Amino acid sequence: MSAPFSTLAEFRAVLANAPGKNTEAQAGAEARNGQLTKPPGALGRLEDLAIWYASWRGTDRPEMKAPQVIIFAGNHGVCAQGVSAFPPEVTVQMVANFEHGGAAINQLSKAFGAKMDVHALDLDTPTADFTQAPAMTEEEVVAALQTGWNAVDPNADVLVTGEMGIGNTTSAAAVAAAVFGGEAGDWTGRGTGVDDAGLSRKTDVVARGLALHADAIKDPLQALRCLGGRELAAMAGAIAAARSCSIPVILDGFICSAAAASLHAAQDGALDHVVAGHLSAEGAHANILSNLGKDPLLSLGLRLGEGSGAALALGVLKGAIACHSGMATFAEAGVADG
Repeated sequence: MSAPFSTLAEFRAVLANAPGKNTEAQAGAEARNGQLTKPPGALGRLEDLAIWYASWRGTDRPEMKAPQVIIFAGNHGVCAQGVSAFPPEVTVQMVANFEHGGAAINQLSKAFGAKMDVHALDLDTPTADFTQAPAMTEEEVVAALQTGWNAVDPNADVLVTGEMGIGNTTSAAAVAAAVFGGEAGDWTGRGTGVDDAGLSRKTDVVARGLALHADAIKDPLQALRCLGGRELAAMAGAIAAARSCSIPVILDGFICSAAAASLHAAQDGALDHVVAGHLSAEGAHANILSNLGKDPLLSLGLRLGEGSGAALALGVLKGAIACHSGMATFAEAGVADG
């Protein structure tokens, strides 16, 4: 699916002109939900989830048969500042693990019948250290957005985006701070396990990046460019592409949510086709989800990334859809209604 933009301005226009939900399908799904053989509201949030899914799939009785999981990987120049417990070489090593089927996300994708794709974005050329210069040029961030857009299978019926990139919790914290405001320390956390000194360095790095790019990052897409990473931009591009195809999206953890936040801030309603798969153990993730107005489906203390929490939430969504579309109505079952 070829990206219909070649500049940030054109990408912004794509967001502004994205299709909305199918209100007729939503009304039909609400009516069907009211006729199913259960007390009103007995399935709780599963009912709302199924109706939301139906409104984006354009049918009152949807199915989920073709989930897609896409993992994007990128390297970060800001790692030179000592913000991660692991060296950048781990990014390349983990991409190989994904490609050979050895990671947690491989197992979860397989468990829920999802097609999984991996895209490594210029791992030999890390982004610039954002305490010294913008992380990406416009050409670089647009290329990453295009990679994300083009990676989406238009025949998918739900999308999960995940990431791998040593140092990317630092970029995600910086993007979140730029988009939502507050102090650097409100958004930084221990990521994959930095000690107290590492957390202090990380917070200082985010504060310096915010100060250096203060004027540019008033625009959320420029915040993604100046402070983000290629994998964050690719996830944003994929989420936007899914909207163009009316494919519902399940957000993963802190990094994915920060990438999505740039879309949310750039265009009202840009994440209406999105639900939050889980609440991760990274402290500021709850703050991002609160600002996005998204209640997580799961809260299991996960901090892995890779799309793992969102992939696990595929099971919740699949269950909601199965109940909604497979249950009998009172009339079909010959059960007295109410």
